[in-house]
Amino acid sequence: MRSKEPLLKTFTFAILHFTTAFLVVYALTGSVTIGGAVALIEPLCNTLVFYLHEKAWRRFGSHREKRTRGYGHDLILRYLRNRESERKA
Repeated sequence: MRSKEPLLKTFTFAILHFTTAFLVVYALTGSVTIGGAVALIEPLCNTLVFYLHEKAWRRFGSHREKRTRGYGHDLILRYLRNRESERKA
């Protein structure tokens, strides 16, 4: 179930974003058509970016060590070891 969490979070975020975008543009323009168009295009792009950001954050972000020794070679070796162990699993 853990692997589906980013997708569910993205979906609920998308609903909130579509609604907010529509209401803001509708309030500014008074046009349902323009509000609907902006509410579909802008949040769709942001939702995709958000999903990719979540995936990248889980892979590279929060669990990364703050300091490394040398020039980052230990990170490269650790990354390669992790990929190899994931392939075997």
